[in-house]
Amino acid sequence: MPRTVVVTGSTSGIGLAIAVVFAAKGENVVINGFGKPEEIEAIKDRLQSSGGGKVLYHPADMTKPAEIADLITTAAKTFGGIDVLVNNAGVQHVEKIEDFPIDKWDQIIAINLSSSFHTMRAAIPFMKEKKYGRIINIASAHGLVASPFKSAYVAAKHGILGLTKTAALELAEFGVTVNAICPGYVLTPLVEKQIPDTARARGMTEEQVKTEVILKAQPTREFVKAEEIGAMSLYLASDDARQITGTHLSIDGGWTAA
Repeated sequence: MPRTVVVTGSTSGIGLAIAVVFAAKGENVVINGFGKPEEIEAIKDRLQSSGGGKVLYHPADMTKPAEIADLITTAAKTFGGIDVLVNNAGVQHVEKIEDFPIDKWDQIIAINLSSSFHTMRAAIPFMKEKKYGRIINIASAHGLVASPFKSAYVAAKHGILGLTKTAALELAEFGVTVNAICPGYVLTPLVEKQIPDTARARGMTEEQVKTEVILKAQPTREFVKAEEIGAMSLYLASDDARQITGTHLSIDGGWTAA
């Protein structure tokens, strides 16, 4: 019987890659994110044709707790519960702390941190009822180390790791695991958008940002592939990973090894 998998921020980038691997296994997948209606329909068709599971789209705004709760309850009502929750939605803004716009701080904390609390708060009762569940929070290497000009993002991702550990302890006796994945740089739309801002903040060209800032942080000098994060998510959601909980797994090309 297919499981129900909810992936936030899954109409592009890492989230879409995660949705793809679960759909290919025949799971029922609930996607969420922004995009033109025709683009979202194309994604749904692609996912449904890959593995035979059903695909549902929910447009919940990750800054709005009521919409987030509706995302979870709609998924549970449609498919009879929630088995796997992947919190992936995220945004970024690059600026010095003293010039960091307050509205951008609030937005990043809401989407990158608080939305995961709201999805988990709504999904956990369904998982407890089944005595089964997998919660996977997409954190970042920035959940472990900091970089300048990314105060809100770094704060949110550090917070995700604390939330992950706390939830894992609360749910350890209910058959529910809670883990975080900490990717390094993936060439997603989120990363591509911050390259011009980083170039401006550091007084560099965009090509210098790629080679001297982004890939310099990763000893392999290669971008992480979104598909690799999808594969790790699939593993953490498997029975083989049932004793892995309350921890993080880094996919960062060696960034946090130093």
